[in-house]
Amino acid sequence: MTRIITSFIDGEFQPAEGARLFDKRSPVDGRVIARIAEAPQAEVDRAVRAARAALRGDWGRMTVEQRAAMLHAVADEITRRFDDFVEAEMADTGQPSHVMTHVFIPRGAANFKIFADVVKNVPTESFRMDTPDGRGALNYAIRKPKGVIGVICPWNAPFLLMTWKLGPALACGNTVVVKPSEETPLTAALLGEVMAKVGVPKGVYNVVNGFGPKSTGEFVTTHPQVDAITFTGETRTGTAIMKAAAEGLRDVSFELGGKNAGIVFADADFDAAVDGIFRSAFLNTGQVCLGTERVYVERPIFERFRDALKAKVEAVRYGRPEDHASTYGPLISQEHRDKVLGYYQRAVDEGATVVTGGGVPDMPADLKGGCWVQPTIWTGLSDDASVVREEIFGPCCHLRPFDSEDEVVALANDNVYGLSTTIWTQHLARAHRMAERIEVGITWINSWFLRDLRTPFGGSKQSGIGREGGVHSLEFYTETRNVCVKL
Repeated sequence: MTRIITSFIDGEFQPAEGARLFDKRSPVDGRVIARIAEAPQAEVDRAVRAARAALRGDWGRMTVEQRAAMLHAVADEITRRFDDFVEAEMADTGQPSHVMTHVFIPRGAANFKIFADVVKNVPTESFRMDTPDGRGALNYAIRKPKGVIGVICPWNAPFLLMTWKLGPALACGNTVVVKPSEETPLTAALLGEVMAKVGVPKGVYNVVNGFGPKSTGEFVTTHPQVDAITFTGETRTGTAIMKAAAEGLRDVSFELGGKNAGIVFADADFDAAVDGIFRSAFLNTGQVCLGTERVYVERPIFERFRDALKAKVEAVRYGRPEDHASTYGPLISQEHRDKVLGYYQRAVDEGATVVTGGGVPDMPADLKGGCWVQPTIWTGLSDDASVVREEIFGPCCHLRPFDSEDEVVALANDNVYGLSTTIWTQHLARAHRMAERIEVGITWINSWFLRDLRTPFGGSKQSGIGREGGVHSLEFYTETRNVCVKL
């Protein structure tokens, strides 16, 4: 019997009777693996009201140390049910098990512990000031939770990116209404079971499922009692959410699109650079906001680099996520597959040379219903080609030679996005110079996706608003108040 996933509100899963259901299909083979209950506006309202009531209840009365201990318990229960979370995330995304077991699920659990510890240890300011009577005054700052946070989640790394927001939101004492992507609802529901098991007070963590415009997502972002909204996803959706948040002057935190550049100099550790660019372009089937879709290679090694990257791409192994031999998964949905294949055709129409890929792999009969595309490399496109300028969010990259540092900096910056870049060189003085000149929020030198969770994370230009990570998350999830005491 197909499982039905319903909203999790005020500590309980809601009844499915009378709910409007939609199918969740496996991206691996197209089978229906669950039916999801779309939350109507009245159900979203109940979730928001439950979250607001929890602010005034046991959760709101907890000390920082008590909240931190509870979040550590959440992380421990996730670890105890590690295999369940891996299975759910593989079912949702179709990505290989090694990605889930080594990155996405461990990082998701760690997000609760990291931010619990940050909040326990972060200081606030105090100032002694002079007054005309000579007795002085003391000013000190306190942090208070912002309130009910609307958490709008993406589908590409659903558990990791959801907990990246939940960790600091809950550590700071807020309550949340989570709207997972309609493509990836399973781990958000599973986390509801964990919250109930460890005794997180009712109403602190709420989940409502559905779509975006004129559906659950819009109901969350326009609800007047949602105090702030955090969103990871495409820039167009972020723009719509920002317009909704303008009613009531509510805060937003956005991590949006990217058309990230990878830069490889001739003096780079060649094998490390090939491996790094391969990961940054093709991990998670290219469905990574930090992924590299523009690759600039210094001319003396361009052809050698192209051929080495081609060989790695052609060695990927398609297959089911639970098959440990599989190294490459499907795209998230048929709709997204059509979008990516449309860009594959557009690249050819714009004059690209297809180095490898460019179509659909020949899959066995039991997988033909899945959302498979070939990892793809192009060369030969002009700098103004749409495939070079627009975010595709698929397993593809365009390679272009360059001749000087100034030239490649200009090329990297010539885009409306500014999320991340990766630079490969053994000339560290040059690497530091370039890191200052490239207009992005995150620069990796001789690495990619190496994350210290205490550091600021976010994008420039149309890649986002605000910063997450460590104490930087607290600026969004708390209100800082000043207390002035006359002595």
